[in-house]
Amino acid sequence: MAFSIQHLRQNGFDVIELADDEGAGVQVIPSRGALLHAFTIPHQGGTLNIIESYKSADELAGQLLGSFKSVKLSPFACRIKDGTYQWNGVERKVQKSPIHGLLYDQAFTVILEETGSQDAVIDLEYHYSGWDPGYPFPYTCNVRYRLLAQNTLEITTSLLNHHGETIPIMDGWHPYFSTGTPVDQLELQFRANEIVEFDEKLIPTGKVLPYTEFNQAKKLEGIQLDNSFLLDFQQPAPLCTLTDPQKGVSIEFYPSSGYPVLQVYIPPHRNSIAIENLTGAPNAFNNGLGLVKLGAGESVQFSTTLRVRG
Repeated sequence: MAFSIQHLRQNGFDVIELADDEGAGVQVIPSRGALLHAFTIPHQGGTLNIIESYKSADELAGQLLGSFKSVKLSPFACRIKDGTYQWNGVERKVQKSPIHGLLYDQAFTVILEETGSQDAVIDLEYHYSGWDPGYPFPYTCNVRYRLLAQNTLEITTSLLNHHGETIPIMDGWHPYFSTGTPVDQLELQFRANEIVEFDEKLIPTGKVLPYTEFNQAKKLEGIQLDNSFLLDFQQPAPLCTLTDPQKGVSIEFYPSSGYPVLQVYIPPHRNSIAIENLTGAPNAFNNGLGLVKLGAGESVQFSTTLRVRG
């Protein structure tokens, strides 16, 4: 099998496309939060993009802060209550949006492009200097996209602490998936045995409750979801599967143990579904649920793999 990488200009975006010679392709927009723009597979004589993204740069500018579709979430994901937390006895208040981190609209630099007979790889990097007073901790975020055979995409994030002390980190993604079929006609299964309890403002109460409702595939018709689930890594992979019975397509998720939280959100229009791999629960900077404490000079890596069948 042969793989290729090319640079494209589309609808106001500078796109990097990874592709194989069997018709699968991945599009990434480095300058917009290392955004995953498309994951396309050959399907029924044509192609099918399973990522709901932005149709144009103008649409992204108008909708990003309302959806955060497919961008990198770092150094925190989901919400920090009131944007405020304490670290090492000092109260910090994030000046940027207290939702979904600081890098979602930052320009990442391409530092590596490689192709071979097994894969196509790009590495993107952002050096955060500590410019938000609420998070004055410099670190580097490196994102690797790796397209493999059989409609498989591996996404790896590496973080390196440049601060002189231990820093708090929470990492994640915010992809919205769509097969073109309404969500009510899709089926979802994931291996979890607990759900994080939320209050009325979707902030965790600190409790986790038993939950096994989606251990078997379940049709999503009429179901509302905006919840965090704790994955059971003792169960066989894939740990999550989204299936479109009409099109005969399934999307499988293989997160590493560094991503123990599965966040699932169905937007009101119900034409797509966000399935997010996270290192911790919302408000982790305050409740400590999954919070990563990264020592001075230390690095940490998280990865998840998507495989599309159909």
